Amino acid sequence: MLNSVTIMGRMVKDPELRYTQSEKAVVNFTIACDRDRTANGEKQTDFVDVVCWGSTAEFVSKYFAKGSMIVAKGRIQQRSWEDKDGNKKYAFEINAETVYFGESKRSD
Repeated sequence: MLNSVTIMGRMVKDPELRYTQSEKAVVNFTIACDRDRTANGEKQTDFVDVVCWGSTAEFVSKYFAKGSMIVAKGRIQQRSWEDKDGNKKYAFEINAETVYFGESKRSD
């Protein structure tokens, strides 16, 4: 079976680097990715959650910020948890193994 995804879009907010109890770096962020326009010309955007671990997380935290164009390659994964009322919740996110700059550096 194959679970591979590549997505490109702009970060909707600054990434926030955290460390687990075992000192492993982790960063979560959301990418805004435009779809093709609909038949009547409307623009649609998907907001995709991404997680990176280790040196990739530290790289994202250091070099990317809100509005940055980013390319993330990895796999789609599902996680689940129980909310405060005991209801089972699910989320899909991309676990990115590699990230790239989606555009060249702007000159000011």
